[in-house]
Amino acid sequence: MSIAWVFPGQGSQKIGMADSVSSLNGALERFDFASNLLGRNLLEICKGESQNLGQLDDLNDTRNTQPAMFIVQSLLIDDLKRQGRKPSLIAGHSLGEIAALYAAEVFDFENALSLLKVRSELMASVGGGAMTAVMGFNQKELFEIVKDTEGVVIANDNSSEQVVLSGTPAAVNVVIDKIDCKRSIALNVSGAFHSPLMLEPAKSFSIELDKIEFKDAIFPVSSNVDPTPSQEGSLLKLKLNKQMISGVRWRETMEVFQEQGINTVVEIGPGKVLSGLAKRSLKDITISQISSVNDLGY
Repeated sequence: MSIAWVFPGQGSQKIGMADSVSSLNGALERFDFASNLLGRNLLEICKGESQNLGQLDDLNDTRNTQPAMFIVQSLLIDDLKRQGRKPSLIAGHSLGEIAALYAAEVFDFENALSLLKVRSELMASVGGGAMTAVMGFNQKELFEIVKDTEGVVIANDNSSEQVVLSGTPAAVNVVIDKIDCKRSIALNVSGAFHSPLMLEPAKSFSIELDKIEFKDAIFPVSSNVDPTPSQEGSLLKLKLNKQMISGVRWRETMEVFQEQGINTVVEIGPGKVLSGLAKRSLKDITISQISSVNDLGY
């Protein structure tokens, strides 16, 4: 059996997701560590119970979403390893790439969380951009329109039938007006993530990356900016350094899974977004979701 572990990003978070892993070893300690680092009670935010005036109380605020998602994923990762489970290949979608690198032991929990604190704050600080999901389109036509439109890029190339556009509001609207698609949905985000408009935040994030040692991965990692599997720590750092201004090449990641003979995809974390993409993109694939203690076989 050839198994890929995949880790979802923002959009998969949900109130109560921490409750499903709170009984795992180290769960409360990790949330306490994060709360001290962030200056707000992240566990209460995950439960939807934080009501402190002046704090960031919304789980959907990227400054809470990113660390909270990672903590849940890290706890599931550690327990899977405790059981002796190992993947043949791992990948994470956007934010999920941090969890993938943690799973591959490129860096430890504390370093991952410190990176996410900076990453989420930088992303939250950038305004003036827009992102829109597009479903059901002619791929060649869409790519050509985007290529010919200044100020917009494909932020997430999720599958042959689903992409996310990112750029200035005007440029995104130009593409939407020109493309013949089944559906388009404007995303509730503060900036044009995974686009050149994130250049300044990316420069600041690069400084934080330089402070952290990236060890060679114990499992091959398929990165967002280049899905070619790699285990070299310095190369994985270089790829992550480019992620904020580059598109998530998830469609190609699925193609790599096919080429590598992956027959089982395990989505680790809340939601089923990546499972759905794998089911629609890969032939003869077995899909599993692990989002709670119950999924771990307890």
